Amino acid sequence: MEPVKGRPPAPLRDRARYLFDRTLARSTGTLMGWLVLICLAVVVPVSTVLVWTDPAAPRSLADRLTAVWRTSAETLRLGSATGAPLRLALSALLGLVALLGVSTLVGVVTTGLADRMAELSRGRSRVLEHGHVVVLGWSDQATTVVSELVAAQAPHRPRAVVLLADRDKAEMERALAAHLPLCARGRIICRSGPASDPEVLALVSPHTASTVLVLPSGEPAADAEVLRVLLSLRAVLGEGTDGPPVLAAVRDDRYRAPARLAAGPRGTVLETDTVTARLIAQCVGRPGLSLVLRDLLDFAGDEFHLADATAFHGDTFGTALLGHPDSCAVGLLTPDGRTLLNPPAETPVEPGSRLIVLALDDAGTRVEDCRHLVDPAATATDDPPPDDDPTRLLVLGWNRRAPLVVGQLRDTARPGSVLDVITDSTVPAPREPVSGTPTTPPSTNGTPEGATVRFRSAELSRPDALLGLDLTPYDGLVVLGPDPGDGPDRPDDWTLVTLLALRLLEERAGRELRVVTELTDDRNRPLAPVNHGSDVIVSGKLTGLLMAQITQNRHLAPVFDELFSGDGANVLLRPAGTYVRTGAETTFATVVAAARDRGDCAIGYRCLDRSAPGTDHGVRLNPPKGERRVWSAGDQVVVVGTPPGNTAATARSGPSRRGAYRDTCRADPLGKGRP
Repeated sequence: MEPVKGRPPAPLRDRARYLFDRTLARSTGTLMGWLVLICLAVVVPVSTVLVWTDPAAPRSLADRLTAVWRTSAETLRLGSATGAPLRLALSALLGLVALLGVSTLVGVVTTGLADRMAELSRGRSRVLEHGHVVVLGWSDQATTVVSELVAAQAPHRPRAVVLLADRDKAEMERALAAHLPLCARGRIICRSGPASDPEVLALVSPHTASTVLVLPSGEPAADAEVLRVLLSLRAVLGEGTDGPPVLAAVRDDRYRAPARLAAGPRGTVLETDTVTARLIAQCVGRPGLSLVLRDLLDFAGDEFHLADATAFHGDTFGTALLGHPDSCAVGLLTPDGRTLLNPPAETPVEPGSRLIVLALDDAGTRVEDCRHLVDPAATATDDPPPDDDPTRLLVLGWNRRAPLVVGQLRDTARPGSVLDVITDSTVPAPREPVSGTPTTPPSTNGTPEGATVRFRSAELSRPDALLGLDLTPYDGLVVLGPDPGDGPDRPDDWTLVTLLALRLLEERAGRELRVVTELTDDRNRPLAPVNHGSDVIVSGKLTGLLMAQITQNRHLAPVFDELFSGDGANVLLRPAGTYVRTGAETTFATVVAAARDRGDCAIGYRCLDRSAPGTDHGVRLNPPKGERRVWSAGDQVVVVGTPPGNTAATARSGPSRRGAYRDTCRADPLGKGRP
């Protein structure tokens, strides 16, 4: 190897290593030859030293060489026979054959175990479970859904949760382990592969599952992939079979009808973007609502259940409101499968009906007359002043859910309201045909309804542009971050910067603004610099909680549909003075009775003192009817009621026809076959 002129030769060590590497790369025989030479070069000299330094070693040279041979042969497992050269050769041959056989056996066993471990690590082995929950696909809702399903299981009757996604198995297990307690990780089974492949889908045994969930990914073609997974599930289960209930989620409303058809008669389809837009629009006029909904949807506290209504047959729903000391009734499930949420107090409870209650668990729905706890003297007598003044709202940012949010805000706004939308110039957003021309929603009687929507552009990615905004005329703000993939790698970074700029503007103006912020990662919620009257919506978290609730009882889907819709009964926060006299000390049963008389169902309260014991950010859901407290002017009562401007007939005639997941099967209205 000639050195290049003008360049110093390579060091001897590097050249020796290069020659050695080339020799090893030639063939397996070359590698074995080098191993033999290295072994002999080490074993024979060391054996010689051991023999010559042994005080008990033989005196003659021949005997010492024989001792060196025996030591070397025993070390290399070549046999220790001595004598004629033929005996030495045959002994070495037998040792080499034995060594080759044992090495081959060890290699075969090691390779087989390595292949099996690699197969298990790829997540391609069959799952033999019964009554398990199958989750297909990976998204930002996956960790929430799995952790809530585990939390909802009874300790004495745990079920396995099997997750199948086209993602590395170890990566999924690490992500889930960060959200699950150590004792629950053994019931989580992850398998890797495309769920749209029937052969791969069959590995998780969907035909023996209690429920199957299909999650949309974060890819642009996520809804089309959900349809492929549903069709694959149909191919595995077969046509006309009584398979498990299926809950699927799509992002775009245009895919709901095909997904409903592919899911089959026992399928429920949820539109995640529509639900998120509704939640954002509802939180704009109801500060603190996101905390209430988060507490209402997770399984850490109280949640909705179906309770037996036999004790109230022949009576009215108003009586049932004060018939449970540890749960709050909010509606009825009629014998024919209709859901009546917040019905009139005089609605009869027919035989075969079931009560929709907010309770800690099924054991918390015991029946007991609580009318003796009501203090009529503490009930408020004056009607609250009407709140029908027009508002002015500001939306900052744009993403795929923004048109739905703007539509919800426009449709639910009071007449004369104004909605300004400011988007970054790099984000495609709708523009007016003529600059400065407002967009007014149509009206059926010739008078403007809803809010006037106006669009304009600004460099929102620059903090100085944000600090130049005039927020004085606005009653509330909505901050929408960019979609993942459309902007920075972490879209919440832009949202957090925007919130910091808004806090600085609040300090300059000397007043707090009601801000509703949408984040994509729940870990960034504690980082959001918002005031006490603002809300943070983590879209993936809330929709994941909602899917877990429907999975546990799919017959409650109409309840959540109406609660999160713009029509009918919603979760509201009303001033405590609407129901009881401020400054009075009375029971929660008094609040329930006063809310019933005003057409609402009280389910909790929110107090200003967030350090009060037993509260979470001031929110307390489903307190005991006998709990007494002093109700201050700043307290709010959490009720299920009809927002101002909505017709009560819509809320009390059953499920809304505009639901985002109106696809729940009603063949089993009493839930006898529910998971």
